[in-house]
Amino acid sequence: MNSIKQLLQENMEQLGMIESLSFTTVAFSMLVSLICAIMIYIVYRHFYKGVSFSENTGMLIIMLSLVTTFIILCISSNLVLSLGMVGALSIVRFRAAVKEPLDVGFLFLAIAAGITSGARLYEVALGGTIIICLIFAIGFFLITGRRSYLLVIRYNGEAEDEIDECLDGEKKKFRSKIKNGNITELTYAISCDEELVDELNNIEGVENVVLVQYTQEA
Repeated sequence: MNSIKQLLQENMEQLGMIESLSFTTVAFSMLVSLICAIMIYIVYRHFYKGVSFSENTGMLIIMLSLVTTFIILCISSNLVLSLGMVGALSIVRFRAAVKEPLDVGFLFLAIAAGITSGARLYEVALGGTIIICLIFAIGFFLITGRRSYLLVIRYNGEAEDEIDECLDGEKKKFRSKIKNGNITELTYAISCDEELVDELNNIEGVENVVLVQYTQEA
C-alpha cells in the first residue's frame, strides 16, 4: 500500500501536479507580501479622506495580502489540493458592507499583491504595488488641488449686488436660496480659497459666511 502511494506521488511530481515548497520559498513569499501590504497600508492611512479612519480596514489589508499569498502557495504546489480549495472557497460568502468605495480598490490591490507574491512573481508584486501607489498619490494631489466646497452666505437684501460682483468669475454651481423677510441664505458649490470668504465678510450687510468642504460630485 505504501509503495503504491509512493509511486502515485512520484508520478504526480513528474507531471508537475505536486511541487515541494521549501521553508525559504514560503518565508520569502510571505515577506514580499508583507512588504507590499505595509506599503498599501501606509498609502491608505496617509491619503484616507473619510470621516474617521478605521484601523480594522487597515489591518484587513495586511491580513488579506498574507492570507492570499498562503492560499496561492498551496494551490501552486499541489494541483489536486487546488481543486479542493477552489471548491471550498466557492461556498464562502461575505456580507459585510464596504462603507467607502475607495476601500474596495485597496482591498483588490492587497489581493493582487498576495496573488503575485504567492505565485513567486516578486518583481511584479513589488513593482506593481509601488507603481499603483504612486499613481494614486499623484492623482490624490491633483484632485486635492481642485477641492469643492459648499459656500453658504447669509445676508440682507442690500448686499446682493456686491455679493454677485464678488462671486463673478468664480467657478460655481447654484444649490439653494432661502429667503426669510429681508434675510437671504444663498448656497453655492464652488472651488475657491479662504481669501474669498474674507472678501465676502467685508461686504456691508453680510451677516456670516460658511465654507464647508464636501466630497460628493458637484
